[in-house]
Amino acid sequence: QVRLVESGGGSVQAGGSLRLSCAPSIYAFSGHCMAWFRQAPGKEREWVAWINSGGFTDYVDSAKGRFTISRDNARNILYLEMNSPKPEDTAMYYCAAGRNTWCSDERDEYIAWGRGTQVTVSS
Repeated sequence: QVRLVESGGGSVQAGGSLRLSCAPSIYAFSGHCMAWFRQAPGKEREWVAWINSGGFTDYVDSAKGRFTISRDNARNILYLEMNSPKPEDTAMYYCAAGRNTWCSDERDEYIAWGRGTQVTVSS
């Protein structure tokens, strides 16, 4: 059973920075697409960013230029660097593992999820 554990969340002021980490227990981690999603209170869970096995990435428009997703395949760790966060970025952030290396922004394409780490951005 795949297990994902997020860490690094917390409170940060707008314009600061925060780095989230995710440690998945996946055999052949490097062969899986990995992604970050987030869910704010009263809202649907939304895709934030994904990274495939080749290191190609994509982001939701609101995160482009501010967030960076990366992965360390040797250490089996996924990261989300959040620069210049805004109050509207406040949410629970979830790490997700895809079925294979193919990536999507659709929740149904991810087979395993972490329990989330809370990010709160104050103005």
